Amino acid sequence: MSIRKSDRCAVSLAVAGGIVPALLLLVLVAVAPVAAREQAAAGWGALQILERSVEPGSKSMFPLAEDRNFDSAFVNSSVWVVRGEQAGPTLCITAGIHGDEINGVEIARRVFSALQAPELRGTVILLPMINLSGIRSGERYMADRRDLNRLFPGRQDGSLSSIVARGVFQLVSSHCAALIDLHTGSFARSNVPQIRVTSKRPGALDMARHFGSGVVVLGEGPRGSLRREASEAGIDAIIYEAAGPHRFDPEAARVGAEGVRSVMAWMGMLATRGATIPFNSVYRRTYWVRVPGQGGGFFFPEVEIGARVQAGELLGTIYAPGFDTHTEVFARRGGTVIGMAVPQIVLTGFALFNIGIEGSDVFPGLLLEPEPEPGAPEVDG
Repeated sequence: MSIRKSDRCAVSLAVAGGIVPALLLLVLVAVAPVAAREQAAAGWGALQILERSVEPGSKSMFPLAEDRNFDSAFVNSSVWVVRGEQAGPTLCITAGIHGDEINGVEIARRVFSALQAPELRGTVILLPMINLSGIRSGERYMADRRDLNRLFPGRQDGSLSSIVARGVFQLVSSHCAALIDLHTGSFARSNVPQIRVTSKRPGALDMARHFGSGVVVLGEGPRGSLRREASEAGIDAIIYEAAGPHRFDPEAARVGAEGVRSVMAWMGMLATRGATIPFNSVYRRTYWVRVPGQGGGFFFPEVEIGARVQAGELLGTIYAPGFDTHTEVFARRGGTVIGMAVPQIVLTGFALFNIGIEGSDVFPGLLLEPEPEPGAPEVDG
């Protein structure tokens, strides 16, 4: 069966002899034999999603799951849908996979609030608060202490987090032509506005450049991250990441919301003109500068985020209180500071600076660390 990505729609499910728990509804979509039927453009009509119908020219908000049990209280987040009056592609936007990354939630809110269904060609599906319990408590991980962004595509018979991952992934894979996953820096770090994307999908790279603001960082991302798993499932997927956790950054939110609309314009969903990130702002490799062995203490940076640095340049100083000693950290190669830790107490191995290297600056045979995915600045995975 041929499925057009412009509008993948899942049919509602009925199970004889009982009611399927709503928490598993998304998972069961994957095994339905008619899980994703296309609608012809001439017959553009209501979107069938999660046993609900969203009419053309309308906006809708409803729960991701409607179970009434103890587990569901931790995962009962929202789905927001804008169905345009005219046929077009389906863009999915996810946010709040990590509960401490609230800027992404605010970007999703701004996008949904500003979108008017009559101006839209196609459909926008937003999952703005996937880790709802973490957002409410300020905790990064899920209620069962697992990192949701290492569990995709999830398992129907797994942990609570794995079931949520499975449900989210099936919704994305059955409806979306493209995906924008919204994140921030993690663990007392901040990032310049940046879009992360694989270089293996030309359409995804084009989408990343048409975000219009910030820099583009190429890389596959770790196994289990939503971006990587969606990409390998044939969906053009990017991450927008900016600022840091636990706080709102109005400028990062503005850039993010405008970037989403720029992508929508490029996709033909809005009758506006977007912007394009130049190729000299595409970073093919990155590396981390970390606290050296026995170099922990009070960290103070010497450069600003976004600064261009040269090989051997002083990046920061770590003072060891009580020992009257200090450790200086330097750039191993030239590049741009695309992410860095805020002043804080640090220990050996802590990631301090993420340096982006342009393609022309990469020397043959130079072994650099893969770029860290949101939530894993210490190791890639």
